[in-house]
This record gives sequence, structure tokens and C-alpha cells, in this order.
Amino acid sequence: MAKELHQKLGSMEYDGLITGLTPPIRVDGGIIAKMAAPTLLKRGTLLGKAGTGLLAAYDGTGTPDCILCDDTEVGTEADIPVEVYAAGCFDPQKVTLADGYTMTQADKDKLRAYSIVFKAASSAE
Repeated sequence: MAKELHQKLGSMEYDGLITGLTPPIRVDGGIIAKMAAPTLLKRGTLLGKAGTGLLAAYDGTGTPDCILCDDTEVGTEADIPVEVYAAGCFDPQKVTLADGYTMTQADKDKLRAYSIVFKAASSAE
């Protein structure tokens, strides 16, 4: 019996988070600090580092650091290892920030040092 030389392994929906090839996407690992209440952090959440070195949704304190790759449920019991985008080009309208916080130019400048840049997606029309 002949084996097929190709097969569909899966599919994904384009969400518009990644908007360019330069700088190249780089995925790395990080650890999100446990929270006071269980919280779902969405793909595209901007994460920052505090003095502990652990990540949390960026709210203007600490240093903006990376962007969350996948939706992640963060509980109250333990810190959670996650995959993060450590470099790449992202749509600023698709990046999620902590409630009530708006990204500043200073935040963008700090992230540029890590090769994280922002460019709005162009219309496909």
C-alpha cells in the first residue's frame, strides 16, 4: 500500500497580531507570576518584568519585555511557564495591555531594544 507524500497537519486562523517579517519572529520561554485571582491572559498580551524577574501583564510598572504567544490561564497556586515572542513585528491594535493602561512611546522605545516593533496591518482590499 502506497503512503501519501503529503498530508494536512493542521490549520490556523490569521489574527493579525504579526504584521511583518522584519525583525524576524523569535519565540522564547518565560514564567508568568501567579495572580491573586484566576485570570485568562489572551494571545498578544504585552508582558513586563518586575524586580522578581517574573512576567505579568504590563501596566506601566517594571519593564516591558515580550508578547504572549497563546491564551494562558494563570491561577493562584503556582507560576506558569509560557512561550513568548521575544522579537518580531506586531500590530499595536492587536496587542493587549493591562486594564486601564495605554502604551506610551517610551514603552515602544524600550521594546525596540529587544527587536519588538509595531506596525499596523495594511488592508488586504
